[in-house]
Amino acid sequence: MQRNFSLVFRHHFAKLGAFCLVAFLSAAGTLSAADAAESLKIGFVNTERVLREAAPAVKAQKKLEKEFQPRDQELQKMDKEIKDLQGQLEKETMTLPESDRKKKERELGELTREFQRKQREFREDLNLRRNEELAGVLERANKVIRTIAEQEKFDLILQEAVFVSTRIDITEKVLKALAAESK
Repeated sequence: MQRNFSLVFRHHFAKLGAFCLVAFLSAAGTLSAADAAESLKIGFVNTERVLREAAPAVKAQKKLEKEFQPRDQELQKMDKEIKDLQGQLEKETMTLPESDRKKKERELGELTREFQRKQREFREDLNLRRNEELAGVLERANKVIRTIAEQEKFDLILQEAVFVSTRIDITEKVLKALAAESK
């Protein structure tokens, strides 16, 4: 809900900003409203696509996979142990003495709690590292976007919108620039 509100707010704010820019230029007498709208150069970058497809983003994802693979394998191993112990306990419930059954149930409970704790820590650590890596990718992407904006004389570049014409979408340029930069 908060994210949706933020997206809507940013969209309306961006539209308001573009409108204000056109109105200001018109009011200042430098351009008529029609001329201002025509001469205003606007671009759009699909940030989600950049974070998914850009060379630095792909590299960061592979780095994270490599970094977290040992812990993921450990969790998979623990999950298998839990399932094996559950299966064994279910099969032997009737034949096991009460004390052995309770001991195995306690062991299963402890192993399950340990698994859940490690799984929670894994997710938290992975999310933290992913956010760090994506922040670096975003920073690089924003530099590339600024460079493109300056070189091609854009007045406004948006990163979120409800509707975007392919005519103003410069995401592909940003992806190519990021790919060239990371070589």
